[in-house]
Amino acid sequence: MSRDSRSIISHVLGTAQHARARTSKANIVYVDCLLATDSQRKLAAKRTDDTAMMNLGFARCAFVRGCTFGLCVVGILATSACATGKALLPGGETFQAATSGPTVADSSLREIVAAGQLSDLRWPDFSDYRAYVQTFYESSGYNLAWTRGGQTTPQALAIIEILKQADGKGLNAEDYDASRWADRTKQLSQPAAAARFDTALTVCVMRYISDLHIGRVNPTHVKFALTGRSAKYDLPQFLTQRLVNGQNVEAELAAVQPQFAGYKATQAWLQRYIELARQDNGEQLPVPTKALDPGKPYAGIPRLTSLLHLLGDLPADAVVPAGDVYQAPLVDAVKRYQSRHGLTADGRLGAQTVKELNTPLSTRVEQLRLTLERWRWLPQEFPQPPVVVNIPEFRLRAYDANHKVVLSMNVVVGKALRHETPVFDDEMKYVVFRPYWNVPPSIQRSEIVPAIQRDRDYISKKNYEVTTQAGQVVTSGTISDEVLQQLRAGKLAVRQKPGPTNALGLVKLIFPNQYNVYLHSTPSQQLFSQARRDFSHGCIRVEKPAELSAWALQDKPEWTVERVRAAMQKGPDNVQVNLSKPVPVLILYGTAVAEEDGSVHFFDDLYGYDADLEKALARGYPYPL
Repeated sequence: MSRDSRSIISHVLGTAQHARARTSKANIVYVDCLLATDSQRKLAAKRTDDTAMMNLGFARCAFVRGCTFGLCVVGILATSACATGKALLPGGETFQAATSGPTVADSSLREIVAAGQLSDLRWPDFSDYRAYVQTFYESSGYNLAWTRGGQTTPQALAIIEILKQADGKGLNAEDYDASRWADRTKQLSQPAAAARFDTALTVCVMRYISDLHIGRVNPTHVKFALTGRSAKYDLPQFLTQRLVNGQNVEAELAAVQPQFAGYKATQAWLQRYIELARQDNGEQLPVPTKALDPGKPYAGIPRLTSLLHLLGDLPADAVVPAGDVYQAPLVDAVKRYQSRHGLTADGRLGAQTVKELNTPLSTRVEQLRLTLERWRWLPQEFPQPPVVVNIPEFRLRAYDANHKVVLSMNVVVGKALRHETPVFDDEMKYVVFRPYWNVPPSIQRSEIVPAIQRDRDYISKKNYEVTTQAGQVVTSGTISDEVLQQLRAGKLAVRQKPGPTNALGLVKLIFPNQYNVYLHSTPSQQLFSQARRDFSHGCIRVEKPAELSAWALQDKPEWTVERVRAAMQKGPDNVQVNLSKPVPVLILYGTAVAEEDGSVHFFDDLYGYDADLEKALARGYPYPL
């Protein structure tokens, strides 16, 4: 060997020595190939893992066909370049653009991404995520992200374990291929299989992040006009910066879900009910021929006892007398159960109570999952503490700046199948004391005009008046044929004058919206004591209007509860008070609620929206945008 050759080799070996500190063993085998014989080079090539070499961007022909001096120098230079990459991976390697020609895995990745399809997935079509996946791999020159040297990276293993536990988050683990990862990880020595594994994990974790953050279904596709959803993540950036090289993958993925206390409590109850559903044998209680009062015999006492023990409504240390008589402490346990399921807590075993008791616990699990999905449709933060109405619960809650409930009350909502209260969000702008009720055109046509036809004095008897569309009073007395004709044609309007008999009561809280729905008081206070409270034409009647108005006006200290009550009772009429800042109003729909007292309550699917959401989720990916 000439002096010049030895000088070059010495320089190259120096480069190799520098590279050893930064690269894997596979690199060193390649560098040492410089001074090896043909047989030694072939043996080294056999020992070198194909996938490892592919990941590092080497041309495999340099090993298989014999290592020439020039090729080795190129290989060392490529190794050195890899060592200076920006995105460091475990073991000092980098996730960056490859420095050599395409490999089998490289080509396979490109083909899969271009197609937006991967038959290995439970939901093969990932066209809705294709652009994100493409950006992710383009940033690295289509290097594999989740394997090194034919082995799954620690980050990938952590992600797979999290995907397997998706059921406990209110998602479906099989949507993220939970049962398929074990077989996939056994085939990583094959470049094409490694590419399929890598793409599958990228797609599944992108889906998981998005699903946990903003939900799987766009709420507008299930009749929910919610506009304040959280912003989507930059998924390629999230994976590259937080997961591929992440030090704590579990924490990064846990942080994407809503951080509300109510969401976390609902999730905890979901996990509890998943376990309860596993423990319960599903035995059905006999349905009494008529409502069973305490003190009467009942054949279902053993099952009732075991079920209420399981659910926690009957304390673990409670002693139930032997025999078949329905008595304390079972009666008290049934009352607790009734109060948690939207029933009148009278302790009687009626048909509706037994129906709820016979509802499979798997159904309760599904209710909790659907509620978690809807939680994800909400914004992560609010500009001001919101007021929230949950339709199936017939309940309103107002919050403070720390997300604590400071005011809650019963509400009356729109009648099911006829006048459903819409699900939407908006901003409360002002309060009106002693308001007029401007009868909506639909009610005027369907109810007021027919009533006038039957009794021309109906207007005066109900404290209404007829006005022009501009609000000028036409009459508040007996209705003439001419006026009736104009009312039928919609040329005149009807409004109810302020006062205690006004349908809106003595105050209304306005958040202007396309549905003409708002919060208001009512003279029909007796309705708030009923368990089921869907009686309105769509507006929401509130049980504590004075307290709610004072809460809405809390930025105006002069508007105390006492002053609010005086404005409601004494007038003057139709006084508008603007809020200092708009207050977010959310009209929501959830049939499972983690209450502030630590209990969980379930409610009927009043409008059938749970069934609608179940159908939408069952369709699978890709979900409509």
